[in-house]
Amino acid sequence: MERAFRAVQSLLPSTLPPSLRTTPANLYQVLSRAPGGGVGQRVHQIRWTEKGIINCYWQVTRTRLKLEGNHGKAWGKLYWKGQQISEREERIGGSLKYKWSTGAS
Repeated sequence: MERAFRAVQSLLPSTLPPSLRTTPANLYQVLSRAPGGGVGQRVHQIRWTEKGIINCYWQVTRTRLKLEGNHGKAWGKLYWKGQQISEREERIGGSLKYKWSTGAS
C-alpha cells in the first residue's frame, strides 16, 4: 500500500499550480482561481484583518486578467465595515502591492 502511495506521489508535481493554491496572493492570482475570473467574489487585503478591521471587502464586478492570472485589472465596489462606500464600480487599487484573500476581513 505504501509503495503504491509513493508511486502516485512521485507522479504529482512537488508544488501545486497557482490555480489550486489557497494561500494569500496578489489580487489577480486570487481572482484567477475562481470561475469567471472572480466576478462576484468578495476579496479583502490581508492587512485589514491583521489591523483588526472587520467586515470590509471589495465586491468584484469586472476583471481583465492577463499573463496566466498574474497581472491584469479589476473593478468593484468597496464595502467598509458593512456599508457600501462606492456608488459606482471603481478600479481596485493595491492589487499587486498587497496580499489578498477571498471573503470579508
